[in-house]
Amino acid sequence: MKKKTFRSRPKIDVLPKTIEIFRLNKFIAHCGICSRREAAELVKNGQITVNGQVNTNPAYEVQKEDVIIYKGKILRTHSKEIYLLLNKPKNVITTLNDERGRKTVFDLIKDDITERVYPVGRLDRNTTGLLLMTNDGDLAQKLSHPSHKTKKIYHVTLDKPVSKNDLQLILNGVQLEDGKAEVDGIDYANDKRNEVGIEIHLGKNRIVRRIFEHLGYEVEKLDRVYFAGLTKKNLPRGKYRHLTDKEVIQLKHLRH
Repeated sequence: MKKKTFRSRPKIDVLPKTIEIFRLNKFIAHCGICSRREAAELVKNGQITVNGQVNTNPAYEVQKEDVIIYKGKILRTHSKEIYLLLNKPKNVITTLNDERGRKTVFDLIKDDITERVYPVGRLDRNTTGLLLMTNDGDLAQKLSHPSHKTKKIYHVTLDKPVSKNDLQLILNGVQLEDGKAEVDGIDYANDKRNEVGIEIHLGKNRIVRRIFEHLGYEVEKLDRVYFAGLTKKNLPRGKYRHLTDKEVIQLKHLRH
């Protein structure tokens, strides 16, 4: 049975007065729930109700009087945009919550940050380093989209020395099961042949680990040391800081 959108709206102002119309997925992103792409999936999967009825159309134009609910809570756009840079420790996962009770990145900030923020991209549980967290859905969408080619640099520690031939193979592009892994730069780090710095713009799942595993290496440590112009300078492991106004402006005007 086709579900209808309930059109009789109670009087409740949930949109800023300066904004008249949002598409539903963008509205959800502006509420600090997730990125626009992820919000579209929430809508398609029937997890969002508009005025008491499930709405599965991400392009639905939200009106000022609409009541939009996710997981039993009315969504309202935030008035303050938050930008955090976190130096993620090992064994911390990059999700809102974990059904197995494992520590998440949100546990590291919840005592100080009351606004709902979410990570831009992901780092797997064993990967450490830079993670940007924000409630700015537009910026998150921009930095996450493959066409933007956001620059990332990782410090990789391997189980054995990496040959110069394999460095060149990686630079030329390793063919993985989901396509060619394009690398923008690679070289030895700290004058050690089992430590490598690798520059990459791809956002595919576990891409750095899979590149080395494809060539017979085991990644012992993986640390993201650079993300979209941001570095770990003066940011200890497990700590976070707010971005400066200058950094936010640079991110919003970043080309590649």
